[in-house]
Amino acid sequence: MFNITPTVGCVATGLIADSRAQVDKARSEAADFRYKYGYEISADLLAKRMANVNQVYTQKAFMRPYGVSLIIIGYDIEMGPQLYKVDPAGYFVGYKATAAGVKQQEAINFLEKRIKDDPELTIEQTIETAVDTLSSVLATYLKPTEVEMAIVSANNPKFKILTTQEIEDVLS
Repeated sequence: MFNITPTVGCVATGLIADSRAQVDKARSEAADFRYKYGYEISADLLAKRMANVNQVYTQKAFMRPYGVSLIIIGYDIEMGPQLYKVDPAGYFVGYKATAAGVKQQEAINFLEKRIKDDPELTIEQTIETAVDTLSSVLATYLKPTEVEMAIVSANNPKFKILTTQEIEDVLS
């Protein structure tokens, strides 16, 4: 889990070295945008730019495509909460909830069942849904040291990674 800007963060799943390279590129793109336009980049624009970079890597014979999927999250004052998934092929799409990784399809199926009933969730309900999804898909007891969580909301648009103590409070 990485901070890109104060209001945008991301989760990277895949090869660790590629994850770091992608996050560095995302931070560079965000800094260039801030310098050029005078305000922070939104999650949708950052996702689009990262998808464009990934797509170029699929076209060149001398460049290996990145082996990492990014989930970019942020809060935009005009558009509200934003969640985008960027894949190595250069495709990006927005979601209400998504997953990436080994058990991606099981997690997405669980989220679809849970969210289709009530798409407008409070922060507490959203966190509870995320924890339920992880524990259901992984079929194990979650330990606070093995889980990373971050929150962004209308009340606090800053991307905040929760501490181990805060995660322990959520899990109990």
